[in-house]
Amino acid sequence: MEPERLEHVDVLIVGAGLSGIGAACHLQEECPGRTYAILESRGAIGGTWDLFRYPGIRSDSDMFTLGYAFRPWKDSTAIADGEAIRTYIQDTAREYGVDSRIRFHHQVLSADWSSADARWTVTARRTDTGETVRITCSWLQVCSGYYRYDEGFRPAFEGEDRFAGEIIHPQHWPEDFDPTGKRIVVIGSGATAVTLVPNLAPDAEHVTMLQRTPSYVMALPGRDPLASFLRNKLPVALAYPIVRWKNVLMSTAFYQFTQRFPGAARTLLRRLTQKQLPGIDVDTHFNPPYDPWDQRLCLVPDGDLFRTLRRGRASIATGRIAAFTEKGVQLESGEHLDADVIVTATGLNLLPMGGMSLSLDGTPVDVSETVSYKGMMLSGVPNFTMVIGYTNASWTLKADLVNRYVCRLLNHLDAEGYVSATPVAPPEGADQPFLDLSSGYVQRSLADLPKQGRRKPWRLHQNYIRDVQLMRRGSLEDEGMTFQRVPARTDEKAIA
Repeated sequence: MEPERLEHVDVLIVGAGLSGIGAACHLQEECPGRTYAILESRGAIGGTWDLFRYPGIRSDSDMFTLGYAFRPWKDSTAIADGEAIRTYIQDTAREYGVDSRIRFHHQVLSADWSSADARWTVTARRTDTGETVRITCSWLQVCSGYYRYDEGFRPAFEGEDRFAGEIIHPQHWPEDFDPTGKRIVVIGSGATAVTLVPNLAPDAEHVTMLQRTPSYVMALPGRDPLASFLRNKLPVALAYPIVRWKNVLMSTAFYQFTQRFPGAARTLLRRLTQKQLPGIDVDTHFNPPYDPWDQRLCLVPDGDLFRTLRRGRASIATGRIAAFTEKGVQLESGEHLDADVIVTATGLNLLPMGGMSLSLDGTPVDVSETVSYKGMMLSGVPNFTMVIGYTNASWTLKADLVNRYVCRLLNHLDAEGYVSATPVAPPEGADQPFLDLSSGYVQRSLADLPKQGRRKPWRLHQNYIRDVQLMRRGSLEDEGMTFQRVPARTDEKAIA
């Protein structure tokens, strides 16, 4: 029987969100002539920014670093809403012509590496027709992020079946929801909750933000002052990198300050919050038991959450839930929060590689047993990259570094006559977590993620400036990487 003839591309990109579109643009510019395709499980460009549609959804990083380095964010707005970000990604795809390479409704299920052929065979399911599709590629680049799209984290609450109102998870926000005149309880204290509260409050009768544990919340200007100043004084091509690097340096300096002097950082954030919220018990509601940046810091543009609390349009409650009642939420303290609607902004579920499985010559790969190489590849897995952004800075800063590194690596393979690049684990082993946040959504999934080593190139610090040196200018040939010139073939295959 004649073997199945499959379509082949040089590079297969999984995901048409911020990372995937960026990967395709870099590939076109830096590796011209290579064939590629983008498989997207949903029916639209934008990834997270197309999926999430709850009121007020916005970036939690400034757009001068969340935007691509190669395509300036031209507005002076630092924190943009979801629609603006989605449009920016879509416009980038059209401008660079990568939108024509996207195959929508293709959910990648598995990928198997053939050592003999030095290529991946990728199996996908058409989410619109149910058809199974197979395609081969020389390099597999997974840009699907790490959120599970079909299901957010939703703990079960005692008595929730008795609640007479509506329960909504932000990941599945109903298009026709109208908050007008309703009493709303938002359960959560992370970025989603602090975004929802000020955006629901203007129309609702009252909004209560209910948190079990406080988060650090910091106000920042909605518009970047330097960007506004330079907008009419310099061409965009000059102004953009200035503002971008200013924001990189400021955010890096603040993060380093919180890590080296956590006590001073706590004091500073407490004082800033007290200034925003006179008359509110800051020590109860905004004084977490952990140090700054042990979990991601919540940013609120122009202090909109604080302003809403000051005006009495919303309130905050800190305590544990005893049960849902017919009319709201009963706390263990005895306090009852009346509600017509309960929003469970209780977090996300992580799903490494979009849920796809990997195998090498038919043998399954246990990702949790691998070691991350430069935060982007897996030990023992050839010609494979996964793009995971920073936890303490803009996602795109890291995505751009990885996507450019892949282009360097592909060109290096060609120049040296290699067919594959395979990272190896450090000889001393690895025991560091892949993500170093104490957030619940991270801790629940660490067991499924690769490990990190204690030194580079197996340890990637959450520091863009250091990573620029390592990934843009560092050697491609180091102790963590091996290269293969020709596929290994059995004698039987060679004779055949």
